[in-house]
Amino acid sequence: MDTLKQSEPAKPGIDDVAGIESLNRAYRDITEQLGRVIVGQEEVVQELLIAMFAKGHALLVGVPGLAKTLLISSLSKTLSLSFKRIQFTPDLMPSDITGTEILQDDPETGQRRFRFLKGPVFANIVLADEINRTPPKTQAALLEAMQEKTVSAGGENFRLDAPFFVLATQNPIEQEGTYSLPEAQLDRFLFNIKVDYPLRHDELEIMRRVTGQDTANLDPVLGRDEILALQDLVRRVPVPEHVYEYALALVRSTRVGTPEAPSFVAEWLAYGAGPRASLNLILAGKARAALSGRFHVAIQDIQHVALPVLRHRIVPSFAAQSEGLDADALVRKLMAEIPSDEKLYEEK
Repeated sequence: MDTLKQSEPAKPGIDDVAGIESLNRAYRDITEQLGRVIVGQEEVVQELLIAMFAKGHALLVGVPGLAKTLLISSLSKTLSLSFKRIQFTPDLMPSDITGTEILQDDPETGQRRFRFLKGPVFANIVLADEINRTPPKTQAALLEAMQEKTVSAGGENFRLDAPFFVLATQNPIEQEGTYSLPEAQLDRFLFNIKVDYPLRHDELEIMRRVTGQDTANLDPVLGRDEILALQDLVRRVPVPEHVYEYALALVRSTRVGTPEAPSFVAEWLAYGAGPRASLNLILAGKARAALSGRFHVAIQDIQHVALPVLRHRIVPSFAAQSEGLDADALVRKLMAEIPSDEKLYEEK
């Protein structure tokens, strides 16, 4: 009986119930606003918002021309947040991202002193366009800011304004002249979001809209203080014990030699996911539940976010690649193997 009680979600307070309803309403309003300029891509929009309210960053992977930049800039307008775009190129320097010191005359003392000019990373939403086109040193400058939420210059630390949300894009088909992000740096991203080609009827609608004269105006839905409050609310969403157990079993199943790992893992996976994957499954599950208007996390929430959380944290082996199995196929196979019956976890 005790384990059963641990699996039951906690009852929310009146304020939290109102907050969840407000977040669900805001999610519908943001989706409606973005629908004025973005056709389709509902799952991509949901995953972006899950990452944001879970206080995470996202990497969008898709071929050119799928409106990744337009989606991100439009999202910033609906959220009344500052937005900066950084076009990554091979000659981009770390100071071009974080900022630089300039020598100025002080009119009061007549002396010259250094003054720090903040770079484009000092924005609420930062679009790192084609992040794999710049050398590792510049990539590391952005990724360090993502992790630490600060920039160091001239012996001083400058804190980045909250909320701080980095959206990086990457082209999966053009590899010449690019610098792939190492797995350790990819792990800094909560989500790896796959942006696919539009459906036929969506592409037809895109043709009508883009070649016409009408331009859509976006109305702001949430402000900075509201977003920060809702991010805190997401952290308070309780997680039943059996959901923790399922998320842990799923992540541990990617590692060779663990009891949870199916037999095919040793052959088809070169590396499994680390502990950050377990944390991010729970955080993303909380955000998805809250966006859906629920104050508890279900196993279905974990399953829904498993692909964007795990696809960049596992490395298929050469044997898997030779059989045409990518990371997504292996995550789906693992979810089919790991039992999702909550009673199995309650009995542990």
